[in-house]
Amino acid sequence: MPDARASEDSQTDPAPRVRVPGRVRLVNRLGILVLLVAAVGAIWWTNQWLTDRFSENTRVRSELRSALYTGNLLSELQRTAVVPLLLARDPALIGSLSSKEYSTVSARLIAAQKEIGAASIRLLDNSGRTVGATDRKLLGTNYVLQPFYVEALRTNDTVFTVAEAETGGYDFAYSRAVIHEGRTLGVIVVGADLNRLERSWSGILDAVAVTDSEGRIILSTEPRWRGLTLDDALAVRSAPSAIERAFQVTADWSTRPADAYVRGKAVMQSEARIPFRGWRMTLFTTFDSIRERVNAFLALEIMGFAILLAAGFYLLSRRARVQSARYRRESADLRALNARLTREIAERERVQRELRVAEQTVQQASKLAALGEMSAGVSHELNQPLAAMKTYLAGARLLLERDRGDEALTSFQRIDDLLERMGTITRQLKSYARKGGESFEAVDLRVALSGALTMMEPQLRHRRVRLQRSLPREPVMVHCDRIRLEQVIINLIRNALDATRTVRDPSIELVVDKLSHAHLSVRDNGPGVPDLEKLFEPFWTTKGPGEGTGLGLAISSGIVADFGGRLTAHNRDSGGAVFDVELPLYEPQARGARPLAAE
Repeated sequence: MPDARASEDSQTDPAPRVRVPGRVRLVNRLGILVLLVAAVGAIWWTNQWLTDRFSENTRVRSELRSALYTGNLLSELQRTAVVPLLLARDPALIGSLSSKEYSTVSARLIAAQKEIGAASIRLLDNSGRTVGATDRKLLGTNYVLQPFYVEALRTNDTVFTVAEAETGGYDFAYSRAVIHEGRTLGVIVVGADLNRLERSWSGILDAVAVTDSEGRIILSTEPRWRGLTLDDALAVRSAPSAIERAFQVTADWSTRPADAYVRGKAVMQSEARIPFRGWRMTLFTTFDSIRERVNAFLALEIMGFAILLAAGFYLLSRRARVQSARYRRESADLRALNARLTREIAERERVQRELRVAEQTVQQASKLAALGEMSAGVSHELNQPLAAMKTYLAGARLLLERDRGDEALTSFQRIDDLLERMGTITRQLKSYARKGGESFEAVDLRVALSGALTMMEPQLRHRRVRLQRSLPREPVMVHCDRIRLEQVIINLIRNALDATRTVRDPSIELVVDKLSHAHLSVRDNGPGVPDLEKLFEPFWTTKGPGEGTGLGLAISSGIVADFGGRLTAHNRDSGGAVFDVELPLYEPQARGARPLAAE
């Protein structure tokens, strides 16, 4: 065919064809490839450079913000530190402790709190009992074992203590002993309102943590961090889901490696030393602002390269249209040749279809013959429900005459169940009698075997044959026509029934397994097959005249071959015959392909 087409082309178009040189096409492809590589390289370099620049700017701003927060914290501590000294020298408080008259102490402390802005003020006597407080609920509370009381009594200076609060977090307090004429009268405790600074920090996008000299977090915008070390606090975060990890990788695809993660977001970590008792402040800044600014520049750059690439594709498509017009003219002769080949293929397909119709007709005749043999059993199956329905109808009539409608409904329900059973039997017969051959689908070999046994149930019940089934738990899927597969199984079971007709204890064993292929074995304990070589030849049978046509096994072998499998038989050493059906397993990836023999 190629030689004939070449000769026809030379006769219809003697002029030499103008082709686009291969070198030009190679140059075009290389140009596009160079443009793409240049675009990727430029975008990568731009991203790296802008990310470094904006990250440095963000780090500088973070350090400035840390300095501001540190100054506010020191200012609050220094402002509160002088309050105990002033109150310890207050004559009114000294007089109240000396005379043990505390009726006006709380009011005076409340007035001092409003002027100073302290978190709380408490006055303790020399036994550690609270005799005056800005929070009157604390009156009478004894703090004799608290660090701020014990440390204040040990020294004549103002002491600073940090204690865990009952509501969570920490309380920061300055305390000083009240001494008059060389005698210690009590202790004044002033709480520093550092939680106010913590609340103001939480209003920003950054996360802030203040650690003491032992590395323990005492102030933080994240409440669950308090009391932990910085490493432990950063580890306390919920595991991200698969979608969150995918979003995180997408968002951070070009960001520098994160210093830490806060609330599932990558952050930049900066530290600042607080000149107070070895405290340190750590500030966490997100990369969101950096990513937004970098992406804005990258979007403009990508748009520019996209315009260049679109222009290049426009020029190439214009040249391709010119070449396509030339190729359409050259393909006219090829279309004529293809038309002739199509007609020949159609004629051959028509002959193959007629052959398939003839084969299906023979197979259908075999099935109808089997239906004729099963008609007596099916008639018996239908007569039993009909007799029961007649009895239920007579009973329902008597119940209705006696106004016992509820009991009559029970009879009608039983009649409905019998009708459903009769419908199941007739549907099985109708499905089996329908012609197959074209409805290839995924079929579970176990389900096909169950359907065939349902069709054979009257004969099996009449013969009293011991039937053994061995089926796997998982499905055994094959690609075939379910009706034709059931026809093969019914033929094999009928042959096994006929072979065990003269056996004293007839037994049939059905085995389904799945290895590299799907296997179905039908085994009987009959006398076996005398001539295995002629077993699958048409019109060859071991049955007597009028008992068989000799086409069942030949048709079954052809059906299995159409499915891409094979049907074999052999005699067992212990007696009896074994028929094996081997079919290829169904593969969903290749479910569009059918066996060549089925075409």
